[in-house]
Amino acid sequence: MQSSKVTVHLNILAENIAALREKLSPDCQIMFVVKSDAYGHGIGPVARRAAEVGVNWFAVAYLEEALEVREAAPEAEILVLGPVSGEEIPGCIHHRITPVIVGADHARELSEAAAGHTLNAHIKVDTGMGRLGIVEGCADDELDTIFGQSNLHITGICSHLAAVDLKRPWLQEKQHERFVNAYTRAEKIAGRRLLRHFCSSRGVQYYPEWDHDLVRPGILLYGYGCTDPRMRVQTRPFLTMTSRLMQVKDVPEAYPIGYYSSYRTTRDTQIGVVGMGYADGYLRAMSNRGEALVKGQRTSVVGRISMNWITLDLGPDTGCKAGDEVVLIGEQGGESIWADRLGRQAGTIAYEILTAIHPRIPRVYAG
Repeated sequence: MQSSKVTVHLNILAENIAALREKLSPDCQIMFVVKSDAYGHGIGPVARRAAEVGVNWFAVAYLEEALEVREAAPEAEILVLGPVSGEEIPGCIHHRITPVIVGADHARELSEAAAGHTLNAHIKVDTGMGRLGIVEGCADDELDTIFGQSNLHITGICSHLAAVDLKRPWLQEKQHERFVNAYTRAEKIAGRRLLRHFCSSRGVQYYPEWDHDLVRPGILLYGYGCTDPRMRVQTRPFLTMTSRLMQVKDVPEAYPIGYYSSYRTTRDTQIGVVGMGYADGYLRAMSNRGEALVKGQRTSVVGRISMNWITLDLGPDTGCKAGDEVVLIGEQGGESIWADRLGRQAGTIAYEILTAIHPRIPRVYAG
């Protein structure tokens, strides 16, 4: 793996955070989603830098991730978006981690586990995602049960958008209407205002009136999902992935490349072998579809992606040699390839491209 590395430019992350904050009202805070190892960027360094530039809330999927954020950002507020178990409550209390409550039975379990302590928690409402949370419109006694747990202090309420579809705006509008209904009922039972948060990245971009007290951007702060000029925040990717050519060789026209000869050269050309494969997170779906940058030129991935190797059609007489840098995600010579482009080529999304990058590839943090 000496030939490959991921570089994370934390100065660009700081710029992305500043760009978003500029568009928010002073009363709205950023809850930065750093689950899944900060979308493959590295949860510790990313959370640390975000905290340094003023982010005070972080969201994760599991308690284990929350503990990593706590180490990187000792003073931050941390919300676990997935349901924690009663066994995990001592850790939540000790490390000041806030869980979400997804139902009355869950509330009872966590309250019992928190005996002798007061545990802050947020209620998660299912307004149309169909995953975790109490169903909006549930009987009042479910909310009564949640608020009636003696060891729980409900401080917030949230929901998650299933879609932001500009061609079918009623989908997200109905969800927000349900969220308003839910927090109105919850706050009436509580007798006080709760922290409200609803919008993830795409909601932030198109519905500023839904910012509430917190917004939960994920992919937006990693530099993706902001190509539409109607969006209010522009950010830049800050993770690059590079490798090197391990061998360059001349081959004739009609030469077979890769397993089962899924590609044959269309001319006399040079084939470059790159020290990366699907075991490193470069998806096999990129076979005969992907691209890479070598010497500032866009080259095609040819043949099937192997476990440890990628083959490129460099073209004839390129002057390429073993050891030359190959950019798989990033910029070189005025050209660029980012995770969203790779996602389209692989029939998936930028999220999967980024989170698929194997942790064993060395990370270098710059800026």
